[in-house]
Amino acid sequence: MGGSITEVAGILIGHAHDAVRGSGVTVLLFPEGAMAVADIRGEAAGTRQMDSLLRPHPVQKIDALVFAGGSAFGLDAASGVVRYLEARNIGFSTPGGVVPIVPTAVVYDLGYGDSAFRPDSAMGYEAACAASSHPPEQGSVGAGAGATVGKILGISRAMKGGFGSASDSKGGTVVGACTVVNAFGDVVDPVTGRWLAGARAVGKEVPADTDDLFCGGYRREPFSTENTTLAVIATADQLTRDELWGVARMGHAALCRAIRPVHTPMDGDIVVAVATGVSGRKGNAMQAATLGTRALEKAIVDAVRCAKGNGSVPAAAELQGNQP
Repeated sequence: MGGSITEVAGILIGHAHDAVRGSGVTVLLFPEGAMAVADIRGEAAGTRQMDSLLRPHPVQKIDALVFAGGSAFGLDAASGVVRYLEARNIGFSTPGGVVPIVPTAVVYDLGYGDSAFRPDSAMGYEAACAASSHPPEQGSVGAGAGATVGKILGISRAMKGGFGSASDSKGGTVVGACTVVNAFGDVVDPVTGRWLAGARAVGKEVPADTDDLFCGGYRREPFSTENTTLAVIATADQLTRDELWGVARMGHAALCRAIRPVHTPMDGDIVVAVATGVSGRKGNAMQAATLGTRALEKAIVDAVRCAKGNGSVPAAAELQGNQP
């Protein structure tokens, strides 16, 4: 298993970011449109037009999906993607012209780099222009440029999160996943249980173990609420909206296996399930969910393993004995 979400036919992906100032945008384009639903487990998710993925909606397909840093300010990046699509006459047809359907979700990264820097419409447009079927760069890129993990002891004891992508396949079916990991909890290898990145107790290399701190009754209120893991599971097969609900719900299992703790009151976790349908084949929802969950686990791990720190916030690859 490896690969990327771009192995799924009908998906293009592009990044734009400022690595120094610490934020960016990741755009998924669906040239033929895509059926999609979202399962939101976070209590303070930052979104735009995500309501079209939460309930029956007259618009059956979306044209793009945007993940951005910058918290609520970063929602402005969607405007650039809408502009990009309108110029190419892509969107939902109305008497007044096409209206691109571009659900968007953001992560809070204002505490990592330059808090005055936020992704904007121009950066969203840049990311859309960069979208291709090539395997995307991973780590501190796009919406993962300013992502961090393990913030129970504050940002000074946290580590770098990032963007990751992977795929899995069986019997000729390929399911892909991508994620922006900006979690409150720690990231572990779901296969071995080994700690990869998160809160550090002392110095640079000693894990604090967020789960253990909570089990011991640790309190430091108020905890930071600026945390979110955003994820996509995608197939080229045809699935109904109801089937996609199941894929999205099951996809959260990947977060549960790789992030500890997860779905806390301090997180805004979202999993989006996407079916481009361009294979022309009726899909198997359980196959898509299980392959997609496995791919998403790998994508979460790759997000932190490929990340680069900034000196004060180290990355997993910089810690001795924590190499891939």
